[in-house]
Amino acid sequence: MIPKIETSSVTPIREKGVDSIVDWFDQHQHSFYTIGWYYLRNQEQMEELFYQSIKKVHKKLPQFKRETSFETWVTSIFIHTCRELSVDNSLQLSEKSEERQELFNALDQLKENEREAMVLTYVKGIPKEEATKLLQVSEGKLKELLFYGIQLFRKEMGNGATYNGCKEYHEVYIDYLERTLDRQRKIDLEKHLYHCQDCQEDLASFQEVMVTLLNLPERMKELHMPAGFMENVKDRLAEKEKHRQQKNKKRIRIGLVFAGVFALLIGIEFFTRAFSNLYYTWAEEDQELRTFLQQDLGEPLNLEAESSGIKIKIKSAIADEVQTIIFYEIEDTEEDNQYAMENFEGIFVENQDGIMSPEGYQSYYPPDLESHVNKEEKNVFQGKMSLLPLKGNNGTIKLKIIKLHKLLRNSSDPNGFSAYGNMEYETGEWNFEIPVTKQPSVEYALDEEIEVEGIPVRFNKLTIAPTATILQYSISNKQAKKRIDDLNFDNLEVNNKKLKSDMYRGSFFDSQQDVNWFTFQKHFGPLFGEKPEEVNIQLDLVHLSYDDPKNIELDASQVYPQTFEYAGSTISIDKVEIGQPTKVVISNHEIKNRAYETLNFQIVGEDENDISSLEMSSEGVLIDKNGVEYDMNEPVAYEEIEQPRHFITVQSMELQSNTAGENVIPKRLEIYGYNATKYLDDVIKISLNNK
Repeated sequence: MIPKIETSSVTPIREKGVDSIVDWFDQHQHSFYTIGWYYLRNQEQMEELFYQSIKKVHKKLPQFKRETSFETWVTSIFIHTCRELSVDNSLQLSEKSEERQELFNALDQLKENEREAMVLTYVKGIPKEEATKLLQVSEGKLKELLFYGIQLFRKEMGNGATYNGCKEYHEVYIDYLERTLDRQRKIDLEKHLYHCQDCQEDLASFQEVMVTLLNLPERMKELHMPAGFMENVKDRLAEKEKHRQQKNKKRIRIGLVFAGVFALLIGIEFFTRAFSNLYYTWAEEDQELRTFLQQDLGEPLNLEAESSGIKIKIKSAIADEVQTIIFYEIEDTEEDNQYAMENFEGIFVENQDGIMSPEGYQSYYPPDLESHVNKEEKNVFQGKMSLLPLKGNNGTIKLKIIKLHKLLRNSSDPNGFSAYGNMEYETGEWNFEIPVTKQPSVEYALDEEIEVEGIPVRFNKLTIAPTATILQYSISNKQAKKRIDDLNFDNLEVNNKKLKSDMYRGSFFDSQQDVNWFTFQKHFGPLFGEKPEEVNIQLDLVHLSYDDPKNIELDASQVYPQTFEYAGSTISIDKVEIGQPTKVVISNHEIKNRAYETLNFQIVGEDENDISSLEMSSEGVLIDKNGVEYDMNEPVAYEEIEQPRHFITVQSMELQSNTAGENVIPKRLEIYGYNATKYLDDVIKISLNNK
C-alpha cells in the first residue's frame, strides 16, 4: 500500500505548478499505472491517461479542500479519466492485450462498480471510509460490492467448483475475515460454521480469494512499466507549455505595438470621434460591443478573475431602461475548451435587491457560434448575457459566478459545436464589481389602428433604447367568437434599416390600461444614432382561437368508430372503452383545407363530475407552405421549414373516476372551439414626422 500523502505537502505543489505534479506522479507511477491497466488496453492509451490526468490535477488544484488526502483526491480524478478514455471509441481496441494477465481478465468480468471497489480497496489500498467517498456509496454498499466482486472473481479464477454457503451469513464474511465483526455476531457465525459444512467450504474459499487480493500489490510488480514511459508524458506536457507561452508572448507583442500606435495618436492630438471609431475597430473584436463603444454607450472595463484554470474577463456593461448587458470573454488557460455563461444558473448579482429593478425582464442570448473569435479560437469564447435594468442612473453590480457551461465540440454539427445538447459544467468562483451607467431611452407615440383577421389591433408606442427597440401594441378583446392569442412580427424597418424580431423576448404588458384591450410589447434589435421618420412593421403570423361549441353524445354500448361533422371536417370517434381507465380516442387524418389545427374540448362523465383525472396524448403532422408533410417522430429542422403548421391528427384520453374502483362512463364530448394559425404578409407604414 502506498503511504498517504500529508495535506501540508500540497503547498509546494501549488507554488511550483505542473512540474511538481509531474514529479508527484513520477513517485507514484507504479500504482497508478496498475489501475490504468484495469481500464485500458495499450501503451498509447496509458500515456494519454497520465497526460490527461496530470493536466486535470493541475487545473483543479485550487479546488482541493483538504477534506481527504491528496492521494485520494488525485485518485478520484485519475479514475474519472480512466472511465472517460475507456469508453472512447477512438482509443478502444477490439481485442485485449496479451500483456494483460489472467487476474486482469478475471476482473474484467465484474461490473464496473464492483471492479472499482476491489481495485481501490485491494490494489490501491485506500481505506474503506475514503473509498466510499470516491465511489459515492455507503459503507454497507461498499461491502456489498466487495462481496459480489470477490464471489465472481472466485468463479472466474477457480476451477468451476460451486459453493452453497447460507446466504444470510454472506453479509458478515468480510467483517469476520478482517476481524471487525462485533463479538456477538462473531460467536453466532462460528456456532453456525461448526454445524454447517457448506458454509465452512464457502468461507474458506472466500478467505483464499481475499488473501490473493490482499497480495495483489506484490503481484503487480510483475507488470513492468516500459522504459521512457514518464519521459514521453513529460515531453508532451513540455510541448503544451511551450505552445501556451508562445501564444501569450504573441498577445503581449500585439498589445505593445497597439499601445505604441495609441500613444503616437494621442501625442499628435488625434483623439477625435473619428479616432474613437478607428480605435475600437482595432481594439475590439466583438462587432456588437464595438458598435456600442463607438456610439459612446459604454466603456471598456476589462475586469479579470481566474479560478480553476479559467480566466473570465468582463469587457464592458451596457445599461438602459430595458436591461443590463454584460459582454464577457472566457479563456481556458490550461486546455482547449470553450465555456459560456447561463443567465439563470450559476450567476448571481449579490446586491440585486438594492441596485436592480424588479420591473424589468432578462433577455436570453444563445451562444454565438458563428463569430470569428468563437470559430477560430479553441480555448476562448466571447459572449453576452442579460441582467435586470438598474433602479437608478448608475451603480456597481456585484456579480458572482460559480458555474460555467462547457460548449462541446461536435463534428456532426455545422458549427462544430453542440451548444446545449449535452450539458457539462465547470465550477469555480469568479467575483466582479462592475460599474454601470444607465443610458437614456426615447419614446415615440404611434396611435395607429388596423385590423388583423377582422380584429382591431392598434400600435401605441415605439421605444428606442440602446440595447433594444420596443414596439408596444394592443389587441381588442371585445370579439366574442374569434380572438387573437398571439401576433408575431418578422421585422421592424426604421429609416430603411431592418431590425429583426427578438424570438426570445415578447411580453404581456398591461391589461388594465383599457378593459377592452390587451397590451403587449415586442422587442427588436437596437437602432443607433437615428431619429426615426418612418416605421414599417412587417407582420409574420397570427394565432387565432375560435369559439364554436358543439356537444356529441357518447354511448359505450354503440359500435365504434363513428363520425360527426365539425368546422367543415369529418371527425371520427375511434374508441369508447369502459375500464380503469376508460379510454376515448378521436381522430381526423384529413388535413388538406382543414380549418383547425387543434380542438378545445372536454369529456363529461355520466354523473357530470365523476372524472378525477384525464391523461391525454396526441399524434400530429407538420406541414409547410406547399403542403409537404413532415413526420413528427423524425428529427425536424423546424426553423428551416417555410411557414410550418402543426395539425393534431389523433387525440387519446384516459379517464379515472373520483370513486376508487369505479369506472368512468363517458356521457358526451363537449367541444368549445378550435385554434388555427394564419401567415401574414402585411406591412404597416407609420409616419413619425408629426409625432
